[in-house]
Amino acid sequence: MGTEHATRPAFLPGQPLPVPSDTNASVGDGVYAKDGVFRASRMGHFESDGNATLLSVRGERPPLVIPRPESTIFGRVTRVMPRQATVSILVVDGLPCGGALNAAGASTNRAAGEGIDGADFQGILRQQDVRSTEKDSVVLSQCFRPGDILRAVVISLGDARSYYLSTAGNHLGVVHAVSSDPDMCGSLGWAPSARAMQPISWKEMADPVTGMVEPRKCAKPDWL
Repeated sequence: MGTEHATRPAFLPGQPLPVPSDTNASVGDGVYAKDGVFRASRMGHFESDGNATLLSVRGERPPLVIPRPESTIFGRVTRVMPRQATVSILVVDGLPCGGALNAAGASTNRAAGEGIDGADFQGILRQQDVRSTEKDSVVLSQCFRPGDILRAVVISLGDARSYYLSTAGNHLGVVHAVSSDPDMCGSLGWAPSARAMQPISWKEMADPVTGMVEPRKCAKPDWL
């Protein structure tokens, strides 16, 4: 089955299927018709019965990947405390894992491992692992905020529920963050806006509209 799927193209949601528009066929699972064109409603492989009277697209769940030492991960910060930050791991070495199936916005903020399927992975970023210099002077709240997306590496397996992470590298740190909106302050004294910030140094990001600068431990952009 794996070899068969490897030789057949996978269709993305919205892509037209290789079926003539005048085909008298029924729409099956994973297929819809619009303007006389049969299209896939999910990612997967196109299938039809022998007479092409029932069309379907068989979806496939991505493989469950497990973080390992030296793996590069992308994760969402879910909690920031004085000595450590908690991260929901979304991507491991370029492959999505449990947390990636959930929304990545701060509005769904929760600790990893609390998903229904238990497939989420939790990472712990300790104060001493944020950067390689002046470790004792690191202030976690000036490096990360809940909802930030960061790039990190796994340095050890930690305990049964979490992995120890590190951002001590120029290419590691926050890769996506939204600015605070002072006009919509919540109980924490800040609220996220809809504007993605841009890094202006390794420790600062700026709102492109207001110019307001916020502290972050930034990952060096790939284009630099």
